Amino acid sequence: MMLEILTYPDPRLKEPSTTVETFDEELRNFLSNLEETMRAGPGGVGIAAPQVGRFQRIAIVDVSSHKKVTKHHGRLVLINPEITDWDGFEIAREGCMSVPDYTGNVIRATHIKLTAQNENAEIKYFEMEGYEARAVQHELDHLDGLLFLDRLVSRRHDLFQRKTHQKKK
Repeated sequence: MMLEILTYPDPRLKEPSTTVETFDEELRNFLSNLEETMRAGPGGVGIAAPQVGRFQRIAIVDVSSHKKVTKHHGRLVLINPEITDWDGFEIAREGCMSVPDYTGNVIRATHIKLTAQNENAEIKYFEMEGYEARAVQHELDHLDGLLFLDRLVSRRHDLFQRKTHQKKK
C-alpha cells in the first residue's frame, strides 16, 4: 500500500524519531508499504519512516539500480541505525521526496561505518562509501528531524529549483 509522503514545510518533518523496540508482523507490513512507496517515486533510492509520518528510527536504502553505482550492499532495511565512524567529505547534489521542487549541494562523509538492526532484530555491521554512504546519511538525517535543506553549503548558491519533466503521451 502506498503511503502519503510528508512534504516541506510540514513541521512534522522536524520531529526526531524514537527507537524501534517491537519487531513484529505490523512492523514487517509497514516496511513493505514503506518500500513500495520508495520504489514508486522517481529515482527513489531511499526513504525514512518520518517521511510518511511514522516517527521511528527506520530507513530503507537501495542504490543498486542507480546507473553510476558500482559498489553497494543491495536492499538495506536499517532499523535503529547508528553511524559509528566516518571519513572524508564530498559536496554533491541531493534531492528528496519530501522536498520535491528543489535539489541542493550538501557536504557528506565519503566513507561510513554503520550498525543497524534488520527486520528480524539482528544487528548488522556495514562499511559504505560513495553514493551509498551519501544516501544512507541523507535518510538517517530524517530520523533526527533534519532535511538536506538544513545541510546546504549555502542557501543562496547551493539550492536549485528542480526541473519538471512532462510525461510523454
